[in-house]
Amino acid sequence: MVALPFDGRTSGPAAVTGPDAGNGYTALREGAAWLDVSARGRIRVTGEDRARLLHALTTNHIQQLQPGESCYAFFLSAQGRVLADANVFCQPDHFLLDTEPETARKVLDHLDRYIIADDVTVEDIAPGTAAIAVSGPRAAEVAGAGEGSLVLDVSLTGGPGWMIIVPVQERDGLVRQLESAGAVAATAEDFRVVRLENGRPRYGDDISERYLAQETNELRALHFQKGCYLGQEIVERVRSRAQIHRMLMSLRIEGLEPPAPGTKLQVEGRDVAEITSAAYSPAVGQVVALAYVRNEHAHEGVVLDLTGRRAVVSAPST
Repeated sequence: MVALPFDGRTSGPAAVTGPDAGNGYTALREGAAWLDVSARGRIRVTGEDRARLLHALTTNHIQQLQPGESCYAFFLSAQGRVLADANVFCQPDHFLLDTEPETARKVLDHLDRYIIADDVTVEDIAPGTAAIAVSGPRAAEVAGAGEGSLVLDVSLTGGPGWMIIVPVQERDGLVRQLESAGAVAATAEDFRVVRLENGRPRYGDDISERYLAQETNELRALHFQKGCYLGQEIVERVRSRAQIHRMLMSLRIEGLEPPAPGTKLQVEGRDVAEITSAAYSPAVGQVVALAYVRNEHAHEGVVLDLTGRRAVVSAPST
């Protein structure tokens, strides 16, 4: 992922519940679609010790990032549980953290708790800014309409995607530019369906404090050679001893009706998996889902039972 001022060259709403896909959903798969994601957290971290502090509190290698570079990372508890995730963007004089709406305050408080004698300041910049996600095969081309804005190479669907950050008063003008460039308005549910088709988990739905880092199957968040950080002892113990018993996997489930979160799946009458998110996919013609599956069944092609419906395991995207 990269973060740059884009120079112009070439990441309840109505649900998609049946086989008739809407324009936003189709655009996410075939063109480009936009969604206002201003509710997400945007945290600016400044000060001479900013890289050292973030490096000590996240699972990825922050200190090696150069301006214009970024990474995906977890914040962990001392017990190795996932407190939050973030896209971390390195700018010349600060870091910008993009978080889920549910975790923005948690991340702010977590950072503040560990600032002792450090030269670090954290600031919630979300109230004064707007964020527009652009996703789909033409996302990079369309994002060029945001010339002069901060354009972040981050996908919310697991496919091609960007996020554009502008002052809140420039939000409507940016949307007009994106639509003039061919982007179609999509709903949050359109984005969610495509996210599940691509097997991309979301903190708050598929990841929470209930889970250890490796159980999420999001190894892109982990750097195993970076040295000490909060929760690192547990991550290393899991790595060296293979001490996890479940893994987040994608599923394809027969039928039209998505099972509710928490629904169990069986093998030979025994519970071996638990759904976290599910939606009907018009493109697949089945339900797509994410579920934590016991290790012995967390393999491509394994068939699970959902009250008589066939559910096939596949690996989520990375």
